[in-house]
Amino acid sequence: MNHNPRQKIVIIPIPNQDFDPTEVAVPWKVLTDLGYKVVFATPDGGSAAADAFMVTGEELDLWGKIPVLKKAKLVGLMLRADHRARSAYAALTKDSAFLTPLKYSDLRVEDYDGLLLPGGHRARGMRAFLESKTLQDFVGAFFDSGKPAAAICHGVVLAARSISPSTGKSVLYGRKTTALTWKMERTASRLMKFLGRVWDADYYRTYTEKQGDPVGYWSVQAEVTRALARPEDFQDVTPETPYFFRKDSGLFRDRVEDARASFIVEDGNYISARWPGDAHQFALAFAARLQAS
Repeated sequence: MNHNPRQKIVIIPIPNQDFDPTEVAVPWKVLTDLGYKVVFATPDGGSAAADAFMVTGEELDLWGKIPVLKKAKLVGLMLRADHRARSAYAALTKDSAFLTPLKYSDLRVEDYDGLLLPGGHRARGMRAFLESKTLQDFVGAFFDSGKPAAAICHGVVLAARSISPSTGKSVLYGRKTTALTWKMERTASRLMKFLGRVWDADYYRTYTEKQGDPVGYWSVQAEVTRALARPEDFQDVTPETPYFFRKDSGLFRDRVEDARASFIVEDGNYISARWPGDAHQFALAFAARLQAS
């Protein structure tokens, strides 16, 4: 439990559907286990549900449309939430705050001690989250407040699109950050195109390039980098990074007690991470900032 004189409150905005289960449920569990109060908001204050494919792993393989075979998973096992995250998500779906979210339009900076922006990639639901002007305005004001803020995966896109009222630039301008890398996004996209949902080959790309756009122009990494003061402010693991293969391969996920696979970037009161494999250490780093604030 934390030892603050009052319980600190974290707001996690989410879409009504298709958020990543790991990136919401794992931080929720880590933060609530540490004694923080976590509340949620959706576009309309209505109920929310994670991307079902990321929970079950079903329908992510070539045979995913065949009723008898769809439960046999290969690509689905690689991409879905691991058992820790699935357990956390099952618990989250019974949480009263998750079941009674606020509306984006009801959010006020002064009501919260911390802001956490999760990700998810399925365009059907995530665009309502990433493209909400109401939510972007709240995020911009929250970053300007100087309170702890965190973003993971596509949540960093929302931060990149949010404009600081004081500078007129992205809240990430002048900060160092990471996010879902093009390498990771491209690998998952290729799995869909050749070994997975070939009938829905762009399932893993929230935004895709139009004719004339460079390859990867609308990837998470490219869009976030365009919002930064310098391209080198986008951070990723390098070969000399300890446990480089664990961090870079996309084959390993972190745990509360094992940080080897994680990659977290901290810049003042802003914390960022790349993908679900970083979620436990991302949440712990954010909790440390909350504790210190």
